[in-house]
Amino acid sequence: MTHSSPVLTFCAALALLSPVAVFAQSTTSGDLTVAPAEADTPADAAKPTIEDQLSLGEDAQSAVGAPYTREEVGAWEIRCIRVEEGEEPCQMYQLLDDGEGSPVAEVSMFRLPEGGKAVAGATVIVPLETALPNQLTMSIDGGQARRYPYAFCNAVGCYARLGLTSDDVSAFKRGANATLTIVPALALDQKVELNLSLNGFTASFDKATIVTSP
Repeated sequence: MTHSSPVLTFCAALALLSPVAVFAQSTTSGDLTVAPAEADTPADAAKPTIEDQLSLGEDAQSAVGAPYTREEVGAWEIRCIRVEEGEEPCQMYQLLDDGEGSPVAEVSMFRLPEGGKAVAGATVIVPLETALPNQLTMSIDGGQARRYPYAFCNAVGCYARLGLTSDDVSAFKRGANATLTIVPALALDQKVELNLSLNGFTASFDKATIVTSP
C-alpha cells in the first residue's frame, strides 16, 4: 500500500484554501513541479458595512401623500397633498393666533361642486379646552354673527365643520377680516376673539380644489 507523503498532504490542504497554484512533489521524480489549482474559489461576497445599515433619509415633502405649502397668497397658504399623477388636492389654510403670536386655531377652506346650498366648506380646529355647548361664532367685518356647532374632538383639538353659501363666500371676498369667537371651558364668562384675515381670499379661493367626497 502506498502512503501519502506529508508534503503532498500539506500542499493539498493549501490547494483547498487558496485559489493560487501550490507546489506539489512529482510522483515520478524528486523534482518539484507547479500544479495548478483544481478549481477557482468564488470571491467572498461583499460584507455589509456600518454605512450600509444607516438611512440617509428622504425628502418628506416629496413623498406621495405628504402635505406641503405650494404658495402663499396674501394671508393664506395654499396647502396641497402630493400625488403620483393627476391634480393635487389643495385647500386654503390660515393659522390664527391670540394677537401675541401664540397659535390658537386653524382654518382650512375648500370648494364644493355646484348645485348645492353650500358652495364651499371650512374646517376650524380649536383647543380642547373650549366650551363645546357655546359653539363657534363667526362674523365678517362686524356684521351679523353666525353660530356653528362642533362636530368632534380628538388629540389635536375640537373641530367645527362649516358649510358656506354663495352669499357667505361673496362676503368673504368683499371683507377685510372675519372674527371667530370661542369660549374657554374654564372661563364661561369670557370670550376669545380670533382674527381671520381675508387678505388674498379671492385669489386663494380660485386655487382651492373642488372636493367631491368626504
